[in-house]
Amino acid sequence: MKIYTKTGDRGKTSLFGGKIVSKDDLRIEAYGTVDELNSVIALVVTHISDDSIKSQLNSIQHLLFNVGSNLAMDPENPFDLDSVTVEDVSTLETQMDLWNESLPQLTNFILPGGSKEASFAHQARTVCRRAERRVVALANLEKVDEILIIYLNRLSDYMFVLSRWLNYSINVEEVIWKSR
Repeated sequence: MKIYTKTGDRGKTSLFGGKIVSKDDLRIEAYGTVDELNSVIALVVTHISDDSIKSQLNSIQHLLFNVGSNLAMDPENPFDLDSVTVEDVSTLETQMDLWNESLPQLTNFILPGGSKEASFAHQARTVCRRAERRVVALANLEKVDEILIIYLNRLSDYMFVLSRWLNYSINVEEVIWKSR
């Protein structure tokens, strides 16, 4: 099987279901940004040593593939695909609550940074926020399952708390934002 179709040579691609759209279509932008997020999370995984967190992130990567698949589906020709669920959102919340029990309370804004591991988690957080914005923009024009937006919103929170946890777990100070 060839990986190239040459359809993209003319600036077009197809959605699941066969509909041909422009590569700058908002739907393509939305699932492309989710794909980018998945790649950034892979960078986080390669820079951490905690097997439990690696396992969580690996599960998240699989779920993001489901999010992307749902976004790549032709809304006029839908079919059943695995998606994220309310339970997946709850899993993120439970983990954040666990980490937050040990973390110092936030009293200031913090800048992305600290350790290399936390910096990659912050990068994943910002790409996640962009993916969320792209999906919201798409949802303003076409039908999008609301759970996809909820999951991305919670995932960006998770990546923020993870970045704090990664710094905390190796005793690296958070970088406090200071106004002029």
